[in-house]
Amino acid sequence: MNRMTEPPLDPKSLREAVDWAIVTRRSVRAFLPTPVLARDIESILETASHSASGMNTQPWQVHVVTGAAKADLSAHLAALDDDPELAAGLTEAYEYYPRQWVAPYLDRRRKVGWDLYGLLGIAKGDKAGMHRQHGRNYGFFDAPVGLFFTVDRQLQEGSLLDYGMFLQSVMVAARARNLHTCPQAAFLKFHKAIARCLHIPDGQMLVSGMSLGYADDTAIENTLSTEREPVSSFTTFHSEPKEIRA
Repeated sequence: MNRMTEPPLDPKSLREAVDWAIVTRRSVRAFLPTPVLARDIESILETASHSASGMNTQPWQVHVVTGAAKADLSAHLAALDDDPELAAGLTEAYEYYPRQWVAPYLDRRRKVGWDLYGLLGIAKGDKAGMHRQHGRNYGFFDAPVGLFFTVDRQLQEGSLLDYGMFLQSVMVAARARNLHTCPQAAFLKFHKAIARCLHIPDGQMLVSGMSLGYADDTAIENTLSTEREPVSSFTTFHSEPKEIRA
């Protein structure tokens, strides 16, 4: 697609289509086995490649796993996850979450967790049930396509900001093709195992994993709809000049 091309829709329809793709993006945790065409995967990534990046650095590297490669990797990660001694000694590629949770982030984290477990009938304290559900990450929630995103270790925090825009673009472009995704930080603790399995160079750091496919609309977990804060709660509008502090 030409970057300078005219919109394919009238202004109202264009706005509604773009907003729909963003708003309907959600983390799907149950997928159908329906294959995703290779040309659709390539088209999604090509579209996302136009995401903004500082000085056009384009820091993203993508590894796509399907078929036997995905099945072998999933089995390997599941075995590691089910071994408490091995899992306990793992360190994540980088610190995605805060070391100390505080409000309101702690409250939001707890709510989405218990809302999901409530739908699945996993009671508080059911560690085995929680472990099983969390372990479904490593099977990509049965999605036919798994994605791993890496970045050159020489780059700095700004490139991770750029990467966030790329990941969002991947997920929105997927919605435009009636596909769903689930971005997954759960893979971060297995970054060394993933690198070995996929022959990812040492100079590349895992940023995130992601499942891609068609949502299973009959799965109860896919009825989860997380809440969003109103604009007024996170936005301050400045229209009048203020005295500059010394």
